[in-house]
Amino acid sequence: MLPDELWLNNELFFIEVARLLSQGHLVTLRGKGRSMFPFIADGRDSVVLQKTADLATGDIVLAQIEGKGYVLHRIYKTEGEWLTLMGDGNLRATERCRRKDVLGKAVSILRGGRTVDCSSPSERLKAACWRWLLPLRRCLLFVCRRLAHTRNS
Repeated sequence: MLPDELWLNNELFFIEVARLLSQGHLVTLRGKGRSMFPFIADGRDSVVLQKTADLATGDIVLAQIEGKGYVLHRIYKTEGEWLTLMGDGNLRATERCRRKDVLGKAVSILRGGRTVDCSSPSERLKAACWRWLLPLRRCLLFVCRRLAHTRNS
């Protein structure tokens, strides 16, 4: 560990993230894992989160899932107070939570020195198309991962 690093377990880390978001701060988290690929790549992208009550299908949210911890996934379906979440890189796995379990919503993605506005019409359209293409997602993810691997090699 470097002298300017601080290591926290996930529970303490996300308690602090929740506190900062509830106080109105923007919080930036580095993407980790493959569940949001190709829209958020592990180690490449960071996500800027903001606390909001305005949640809709297609939004990327950080939520606390009972028995599972914290996930950064997209809202796949809304049913009153209940949300169904699914990672863009997932083929079937979903999580359910209540609106109150959402800590924050992604307002932008930082990628390669540029900022992607999550609410822009082009990003909303890409997310909607990706959702509609769920039956083909296995093939599309294979191609996306191969292209990403080729670019990184």
